Amino acid sequence: MNKLPLNFAATLALLQLAAPTPSLAQASAAQAAGKTKRSPLAPSEIVAAAPQADWTRIAPSDLLVMELAPDMKGKPRRIVIQLMPPPFSQGWIGNIRKLAAAHWWDGMSINRVQDNYVVQWGDPNADDKVKAKALPTGLATMAESEYFTTFKFAQREKSDGSGRSEVPLSVVGKDGGRRPSSDLWWKDPYALATANVSGWPTAFDFGEDGMVGKMTEMTSWPVHCYGMVGVGRDLSPNTGSGAELYVVIGHAPRHLDRNIALVGRVIEGMEYFSSLPRGHGGLGFYDLEQGDERVPIVSIHPGVEVKDLPAYEYLSTESASFAHYADARANRRDAFFIRPAGGADICNIPVPVRRVK
Repeated sequence: MNKLPLNFAATLALLQLAAPTPSLAQASAAQAAGKTKRSPLAPSEIVAAAPQADWTRIAPSDLLVMELAPDMKGKPRRIVIQLMPPPFSQGWIGNIRKLAAAHWWDGMSINRVQDNYVVQWGDPNADDKVKAKALPTGLATMAESEYFTTFKFAQREKSDGSGRSEVPLSVVGKDGGRRPSSDLWWKDPYALATANVSGWPTAFDFGEDGMVGKMTEMTSWPVHCYGMVGVGRDLSPNTGSGAELYVVIGHAPRHLDRNIALVGRVIEGMEYFSSLPRGHGGLGFYDLEQGDERVPIVSIHPGVEVKDLPAYEYLSTESASFAHYADARANRRDAFFIRPAGGADICNIPVPVRRVK
């Protein structure tokens, strides 16, 4: 059994496996019936008004700083990547930390830019055994089962005799902390439900047995949204080392969920990825014979090594401000909008990140 951080376990309890999953559409209907009141503020206004207590600092040790070669006007291009916390992808992230500490990517390049899909970088000579750059020693090899987290827990009958199960307190934990409101679970075509948990877009579903009984297995995994960073790999059973990475620059390719490891997200400088010249080779790889030029990477270093790096923080997804913000993303009521949508895709609720004031 993989142990979850307490806020993950507490959030899972809200799913109430034997009961229907609430959606924001239901919350919207309740509001229409006069049961709830929501502000007509725009999402950006809600974020701007969020109290400092609702923001969570990002540790510099969880950041990577990528410096691309300056643009044609000589302007620097810095990109900041936040690495994903446990329980997800920690084997790959351990490798990435070793690669960054060894400055392995310094002098490498962007090798692939596929429109409405991904930007990919790493060693351009990786497929040439003679020219390929040697990897640091001690990198881990991960199994495909580590694309997601699986956990099992016992359930018990409710005392009212209804037969519906509930999660034991021993799984939920007695942290006394704040929990997301029930309308922050989202219906999803790729999973039983999705939610922003501990600052990250996350999907949940039953395990392979699909059973709700004395023992229930569930799986959880991070989601391929715009700006998420993943690990390039060869055909299965290869899972990639973390030396070759990509970032989503288009519509969320959710079909990649649980097929490739996600390891982080871009929190600053995404515009430098999304505006890169597209490749003319297959799958958007740069084709030098067709006049493409690879974009040089000056360096990728751990955040703790970058002296002028600002401090960053994200809006806690367990805060009242985030619940208000998520509702506003799904049901725009500010002056421009005519009809609230009544729902949203998890990738349409990006977690706000800002520099510390």
